[in-house]
Amino acid sequence: MASGFADPANPGLAVVMAIVNRTPDSFYDKGATYAVDKALAAVDAAVVAGARIIDIGGVKAGPGQRVDAVEESERVVPLIAQVRMAYPDLAISVDTWRSDVADAAIRAGATLVNDTWAGHDPELVQVAGQHRVGYVCSHTGGAIPRTRPYRVHYDDVVADVIAETTALAERAVACGVPENLVFVDPTHDFGKNTFHGLELLRRIDEVVATGWPVLMALSNKDFVGETVGRPVDQRVPGTLAATAWSAARGVAAFRAHQVQETVDVIRMTGAIAGTAHPVSTIRGLV
Repeated sequence: MASGFADPANPGLAVVMAIVNRTPDSFYDKGATYAVDKALAAVDAAVVAGARIIDIGGVKAGPGQRVDAVEESERVVPLIAQVRMAYPDLAISVDTWRSDVADAAIRAGATLVNDTWAGHDPELVQVAGQHRVGYVCSHTGGAIPRTRPYRVHYDDVVADVIAETTALAERAVACGVPENLVFVDPTHDFGKNTFHGLELLRRIDEVVATGWPVLMALSNKDFVGETVGRPVDQRVPGTLAATAWSAARGVAAFRAHQVQETVDVIRMTGAIAGTAHPVSTIRGLV
């Protein structure tokens, strides 16, 4: 199934979802885009670098300061409205597990709900369906929002991911979400350890084979850091290696901090596979 978020000019290439966090305590950027002007500048830079989707979040994924729905809305909704005014045709995602926050964000201009906590709020997918916007179906193994995994076990993590995300995808469509605006996300690090993350990469072709467009959020994750033995600020090469592997196997979208680097990896992988053309070819021709 072709994703409705694909780039019409490059339909064979995965797209990049740029991360813009309006949080003071993000695990990677430590609040670099918490200020509204910094967040808007990050959006501008991501668009120039080639992002097709901007993902705006207002709550750190991991444990930390409590942020209620009112504060979360105050962080993301006005920013979404400003981005929508600046970019009328841009796909804007709201990263939230709360249905009331998603409803306000959609009314402000969001066109995709990135539910990273796998339907913890059962009304969230209904809100996406009522507004007929996109929806990301995640897998957490039943984890509670903002908790870290502890001694998690799956008989077969890939089978569990496929079962949970495809069931949620079917529910999303039943609720009114357009079929081509659904993503399934294996959701690395959420309810999983590093061995699970690597197994998902190793067998990502099985998730792609479900027919649902696959979104992967690999960017600077702990499973990358543990695999290569690097702290959070030194995980870009590992992230890009995992991105190239996944792009070559048909993943449709990547959520990323480093937009330009991710765009280049996707294009190079596509060119090797023959699904994309080089941007400029003059060597040996002129």
